[in-house]
Amino acid sequence: MIIVLKPNSSAAVIDHVLERIRELGLKPHLSTGEHRTIIGVIGDENKLQTQPLQAIPGVEQVLPIMKPFKLASREFNKKDTVVQLGKVKIGGGSLAMIAGPCAIESLAVLDEIAGAVKKAGANILRGGAFKPRTSPYSFQGLGEDGLKYLRDIGVKHDMPVVTEVMDPRQIPLVERYADMFQIGARNMQNFDLLKEIGQTKKVVLLKRGMSATVKDLLMSAEYVLSEGNPNVVLCERGVRSFEDSTRNMLDMSAVPNVKGQSHLPIIVDPSHATGRPDLIPALAMASVAAGSDGVHIEVHSCPEKALSDGPQALLPPKYAEVMAQIRKLAEILGRTF
Repeated sequence: MIIVLKPNSSAAVIDHVLERIRELGLKPHLSTGEHRTIIGVIGDENKLQTQPLQAIPGVEQVLPIMKPFKLASREFNKKDTVVQLGKVKIGGGSLAMIAGPCAIESLAVLDEIAGAVKKAGANILRGGAFKPRTSPYSFQGLGEDGLKYLRDIGVKHDMPVVTEVMDPRQIPLVERYADMFQIGARNMQNFDLLKEIGQTKKVVLLKRGMSATVKDLLMSAEYVLSEGNPNVVLCERGVRSFEDSTRNMLDMSAVPNVKGQSHLPIIVDPSHATGRPDLIPALAMASVAAGSDGVHIEVHSCPEKALSDGPQALLPPKYAEVMAQIRKLAEILGRTF
């Protein structure tokens, strides 16, 4: 449910409405806009059926939200949310261009890749310190050493950094080094992890699960939002299908589909979607054309020696070509990065 307050409502009126909601055992979420203040109400809305909240001075309208995801819904926020990550804006016409290796392997390799992608126009550096691998014998990441390398290289190249967190117990450690948490596809419905992440204020990159619907993705975002963290960026990274010539099937319709239902920014990861570097350039361009708020691409200076997902990584010169093309398209569409 949404409670819309009259323009220029006083702080006393707002506090009174918040107090009444809490008295009913419900959770209010205050959103103050340029001209309007709205309050999202989370919990058993049946408790509100007999409560004349619209009779409270300052309340203009009480509206139900029909979708199961309340705070993520377009009804809750008509304007697109813009997430601030250091100097980088995500959403509202500003593109998050995330690039880097799948796994952090060494300080020197990460430094080389970071320098190349920054020069090409990337504005966020990615790298995995903890790697969820299908095989327990595969490279699992460098752990805290990898996080230290990522932090140091991010500072050197003046880029905010994003890395995956896999377990609630890792949150304090990752939070110490990273600017942005990544929730991977395998953890999209790890609700304990989502709730813990929601209690931080750090920006969250939430990837769509391999068999998840758009509704499932938005419900997972709701877990983070309902705990008080509004800084959620969604990511389409392909879903399982019967097609076997690509790693997954990139659901490009998810971008306008999400934007029609939610105010949250959404980016696209064509690297994990396809697993094929020959397809990444076209799909990166298509992502921006479809309205995505950024593109996530894996880049490695020597893919044949990469310890994780080398076959899907672009070489730095190819990444620079793709970024030059995206820049031209972004200018036509009135987007910036």
